[in-house]
Amino acid sequence: MSVKKILISQQQPMTASPYTSIAEKFGVSFDFKPFFKIEPLSSREFRAQRINILDHTAIVFSARSTIDAFFLLCEELRIKVPETMKYFCTTEAVANYLQKHIVYRKRKIFFGDGKPESIIGLIGSKHKAEKFLIATAESTSKDAVTKIFETQPFDFETAVFVKPVSQDIKDTDLHSYDLVVLFNPADVKSLYENYPDFTQGDIKFVSYGRSIVKAMEEKGLTIEISAPTAEAPSVAKALEIYLSK
Repeated sequence: MSVKKILISQQQPMTASPYTSIAEKFGVSFDFKPFFKIEPLSSREFRAQRINILDHTAIVFSARSTIDAFFLLCEELRIKVPETMKYFCTTEAVANYLQKHIVYRKRKIFFGDGKPESIIGLIGSKHKAEKFLIATAESTSKDAVTKIFETQPFDFETAVFVKPVSQDIKDTDLHSYDLVVLFNPADVKSLYENYPDFTQGDIKFVSYGRSIVKAMEEKGLTIEISAPTAEAPSVAKALEIYLSK
């Protein structure tokens, strides 16, 4: 079967992306349609976790969405975050985003290189006595940072601050696409919420990441292309290899 139309279950890139060159090289077209969006938990949902933010002296962030949700919930719950709170972020970009909510120079902010392990290096012996709160998203799999912390003798708790909410994609004819790329278990959840009687038919699915594979297999979906691999570390590279065959 020749591939002509590909659906990516994410927002369309704002700038030039590898998909542009793939479209030109292979004569395929790409459409972009997010299957879900990330929303903050309500204060009621957060309170159900029985987490006291002020019991902690350091917060660990992996995404800008959890930063926004954290400060929104603190405002709604009338929690005044102390000046002494420390912030550990997985990347510099996430750390810089804190400036939206706090005066950067007056806080203790540390950032890693994107790998969960880098947070452990930042903590070292200097900050090991802190009481950490790991800000996470609602998910069917355990947060990567949490897994790393479980191997360490740190005092920590995890708290969910954001959740995936399915988008209405009923106006999208999935069977008009030759390839559909899914990235997150929430994509699968949204798929079946929008189409309870969905059947795969001739659609060939592309998966990215370990957690999505499990979610797709549980629904009996067949995966045509799976990434990342050593040969194809990205979806774009996986598609390029597939289309070249």
